[in-house]
Amino acid sequence: MSETERTLLPSISSRAWEHPADRGALVALRKLRGFDIILKQLSAFLNERAVRMLLLGSAVRADERQFARVHRLYREAGEVLDAGVLPELFIRADPTINAMAIGLDKPVIVLNSGLVDVMDDDELRFVLGHELGHVLSGHAVYRTLLGALLALSGTVFALPLGALGVRAVIAALLEWQRKSELSADRAGLLAGQQSEVALRAHMKMASGGRIDELDSEAFLAQADDYHANDDVRDLLLRVLLVESQTHPFAVVRAGELDRWVKSGEYQAILDGSYPRREDDAGASISAEAAAAARHYSEEFGRLDESLGRVFADLGHGLGQARDWLADRLRDLSEPRRRDDRDRGDGDRGKRSGPQGW
Repeated sequence: MSETERTLLPSISSRAWEHPADRGALVALRKLRGFDIILKQLSAFLNERAVRMLLLGSAVRADERQFARVHRLYREAGEVLDAGVLPELFIRADPTINAMAIGLDKPVIVLNSGLVDVMDDDELRFVLGHELGHVLSGHAVYRTLLGALLALSGTVFALPLGALGVRAVIAALLEWQRKSELSADRAGLLAGQQSEVALRAHMKMASGGRIDELDSEAFLAQADDYHANDDVRDLLLRVLLVESQTHPFAVVRAGELDRWVKSGEYQAILDGSYPRREDDAGASISAEAAAAARHYSEEFGRLDESLGRVFADLGHGLGQARDWLADRLRDLSEPRRRDDRDRGDGDRGKRSGPQGW
């Protein structure tokens, strides 16, 4: 798809691509007791100037002269999302397929060389739109905070709130960050506007870049299989498998983005039906919270239904065990009752004679 074929989205608000669970997790995070205190304390340890100096000294800043191809794709993604002034973009020497947006006041975007090596132009545009979506949604601040907390996890218990408070904040941040990735994937798709490209990017992340050995339909079927079973054991396993991870699985992300496209919301945005930035101040917080509540209600509804089946089966099994045990006890007691009756008859015959004293 050429640049002229992509639909520009003037004044688009980040609310257009934000997943309801992303907004809901942020609302819960901000209400967490002690969160503001920890944020302020860690901000004192974070030196954005030092981070930028580190990147200037150890990575390559992309512009019209260095990594010009990547910089051009970055500008194209920013134009579609109407991002205005773009954050600085760096490419660092790292073989892992990864990218990140970090920073508090002035976020920067960093691409690993391993990612640049395996992604084609369209896929890079999707990734750059993804990272730009993080910045436009204000995710970079909380992602930076989480990174600092995880890096300081060995000594962070010295903070006034103590270990339990910090662990609660880390757990809430991890839950939020996993949901924020779903939002950023939507931003990346809007920037590139090719769903098959977004799928390829996820396939490369999952396979280490071996796209020639993969099949898109089989990959999406695998994502469906991941969520196919609502058995309580699988539901709990899906929670436990990611509880300490910052990102959802690549296969799961591909499935989530595919469902968003099929829901019609993506096409509605391209058709011009999306919230504008000028309306952000008047956006209803209660409506956003309600949308997040519906998402989590569906998640927990499946868990409740599965638990209900488990406890129903358990109750049926316990009922059968109770009846079996009652029958066994009854069988065991029958001979004793007959013996008691026999002994009772003999005793009455003996007591019919003269009583001794």
